[in-house]
Amino acid sequence: MARFTTAKFELLVDKLFIVSMTATWIILFYHIFLTFGGYRHFVDTLTGKDMEEEMDEYPSISILIPAHNEEMVIGRTVDAMSRLIYPWEKLEIIVINDCSSDRTGEILAEKCKKIPNLQVLTLVPPEGAKGKSNALNHGLAVSKGEYIVIYDADNTPERRAVMHLAQEIVQHDDLGAVVGKFRTRNKEVSWLTRFINIETLSFQWLLQAGRCHFFGITTIPGTNFIIRRSLLEKMGGWNTQALTEDTELTVRIYESGYRIYWLPHAVTWEQEPETLRVWIKQRTRWAQGNMWIMGHYFLNIFHLHNSRIRADVLYFTFTYFVFFLAVVISDAIFVLGLMDITRITISGPFVVIWLLAYILFVAETYLSLSLERGEGTRLNFFLTVMMYFTYSQLWLILVFKAAFLLLKRLFSKDRSFHWYKTERSSR
Repeated sequence: MARFTTAKFELLVDKLFIVSMTATWIILFYHIFLTFGGYRHFVDTLTGKDMEEEMDEYPSISILIPAHNEEMVIGRTVDAMSRLIYPWEKLEIIVINDCSSDRTGEILAEKCKKIPNLQVLTLVPPEGAKGKSNALNHGLAVSKGEYIVIYDADNTPERRAVMHLAQEIVQHDDLGAVVGKFRTRNKEVSWLTRFINIETLSFQWLLQAGRCHFFGITTIPGTNFIIRRSLLEKMGGWNTQALTEDTELTVRIYESGYRIYWLPHAVTWEQEPETLRVWIKQRTRWAQGNMWIMGHYFLNIFHLHNSRIRADVLYFTFTYFVFFLAVVISDAIFVLGLMDITRITISGPFVVIWLLAYILFVAETYLSLSLERGEGTRLNFFLTVMMYFTYSQLWLILVFKAAFLLLKRLFSKDRSFHWYKTERSSR
């Protein structure tokens, strides 16, 4: 193909390249900063209060588990709840069986005969089939606990997980919620699950721990967290219009004057997608929901009272929009250069700059991964090296797809929410 040689076009390419490189390095430097914060949080939690100590007084806790067609995993999840180390007279387990058409209800009925603290709330239309937030709001309405703990239907928390969450939140009146750590139960199934394991651990030790240490900011995931019942009721429960209800809840907690803490001692194990099709469906939903939330709060950013959450909204908005465009532009320029359609006319050590950026990406990811016992292996280092060229590039597809679906929904008359459930396996 003939190269476009007009001076204006080449000048535009040069400017776009500089902008994309600048945006990339802003993110990289920020993540270097957060990596150090993650390490400091790691040290602080190691030298902190003994998590094996008993509590002087145990608050009442309600565990809510929303479930929709979860026959593959719900039995194991409920069994894990029955093994929790916590006074049984202070604990209730409520599974919200939301319009399941498989054997979820039958399995739960059998479990109720063996586990006295287990309750099953069955939802049917028109109350049910409206998504996770709606199910949780129904569970909240029938629960009695002073604190609410949330687990997804595929989770198997470690025995002291709820105890650790409760110990932390009762000590600090300014804590609205405490978030635990989640691990990948099926990480050895495939290359995909190994990449997901690296992604989730680096996210938690870099973004969760780093932001928690430096800024007191932690994002609630969809599972393994405790929240004050009084705060939930004051905020009106979960927002049924938010596709990623956890991120939206995070903003409202900080706006209510509380903070959230990330506690790595409280561990749950969860099942991750084992096929690319399921993974794309799940992550597209997450990206779509996060883009909606970032767009909503960015437009109302000056109405947010908490300066830290305003900064966090700016960071994630930058990531999903500015950094995304920077990566697309950089990749496009690279491809056009290979096709001899255009070129960068400005001089500079750009190959060296790109290599440094790549090395920093690998270093940040692997260092945060190495904070987890048993994960700083040679195999994981090799996977981290390969991750940028493979798994990470799929993010571009997800954001494109999520943006399209979000725009489609905004212009659609039907804006109701339904269950977007990750398909499970029996592992």
